[in-house]
Amino acid sequence: MDSPLLTRHGAVPATGADEGVAWHYGDPVAEQRALARGGAVVDQSHLGVVRVAGPDRLSWLHSITSQDVQALAPRTSTELLVLSPQGHVEHAAGVVDDGEATWLVTEGDHAAHLAGWLERMKFMMRVEISDLSAEYAAVGEPVAAEGAEGEPVTWWDTWPRVAAGGTRYGPSETEHPGLDRPWRLVLVPRAGLEAAVAEREAAGWTLAGTWATEALRVEAWRPRLSHEVDHRSVPHELDWLRTAVHLHKGCYRGQETIARVHNLGRPPRRLVLLHLDGSQHVVPEAGAEVFVGGAAGGRAVGTVTTVARHHELGPVALAVVKRSVPEDAELTVVGDVGGQELQVAAAQEVVVPGDGVSADRPEQHGPLARGLTPRGPDAPQSLL
Repeated sequence: MDSPLLTRHGAVPATGADEGVAWHYGDPVAEQRALARGGAVVDQSHLGVVRVAGPDRLSWLHSITSQDVQALAPRTSTELLVLSPQGHVEHAAGVVDDGEATWLVTEGDHAAHLAGWLERMKFMMRVEISDLSAEYAAVGEPVAAEGAEGEPVTWWDTWPRVAAGGTRYGPSETEHPGLDRPWRLVLVPRAGLEAAVAEREAAGWTLAGTWATEALRVEAWRPRLSHEVDHRSVPHELDWLRTAVHLHKGCYRGQETIARVHNLGRPPRRLVLLHLDGSQHVVPEAGAEVFVGGAAGGRAVGTVTTVARHHELGPVALAVVKRSVPEDAELTVVGDVGGQELQVAAAQEVVVPGDGVSADRPEQHGPLARGLTPRGPDAPQSLL
């Protein structure tokens, strides 16, 4: 459903996964700068909201998802993934409990599917699942804090801080660009969306669109379900074990793959940030292919997942490429714009390193017997 804020003067509707809210309100660069300095509010009412109530809710969610939520305290935010039996990402959601129910915030077009999957998995558990996307709207704000007592349900995106039981493939928190991106979602009744935004505008904040949020997300290397994930994605490729996976909890669907890749193998692909040549007036779109050596005579090694225009970095993109691509390789993005082939040079910034080894990978043992050694960091191929 379209947001009432799309009637604002200058509002340009977003498309794709962000359809229903504004891409920008007439001055995307100023909106992005306001968001970067902590003075903007963003309509995120296109996101989905699923509520899980009942006394078994936390232990049940703990048993079927990637995150340890069994003892999740009220007003404490985390993130979980629903994986396929093969360990591929199917759903992702921000999680916060209010003491009476657990709230899951996800992509709008995934909410009904997530609620349906949960309904099929509840069996005899004492849980009640409701898709409340039509009743609640999310308001985004650049704040790095949990919701306080008496405030609406609030999910704080703690990216890129490594949660308890998680690990990282990319740099430490203090060196990660995502630490400069405070972000949280405040859930309000849809009827109160405009009032919630107006309250923040009255405090001096600028109303910004998804052009701004996506540019800062790309800068922060923050994966998104509707963009960076395809049918083959495993969390390791996107450095998503930071916030969404607990490596030491009990069994759950897909857990074997998570453990095997972390302990013994290496992810077959890796996320990169691409700095695109800005000399042309157009940029490629998501879905464009990434080549080593250019389209003519080169080889395709990956796909662009998100493209953004950053107010300082210029045109940038996230892409998923083969892990074997050298970290210093110069790349070319090849796409189609208006029926014409577009080739754009791209320099890569490493997000997930090419060696495919996490920061706390268990130490490999020595030879087990003559001619037999365990698979380790130097193994010739991934276990996937």
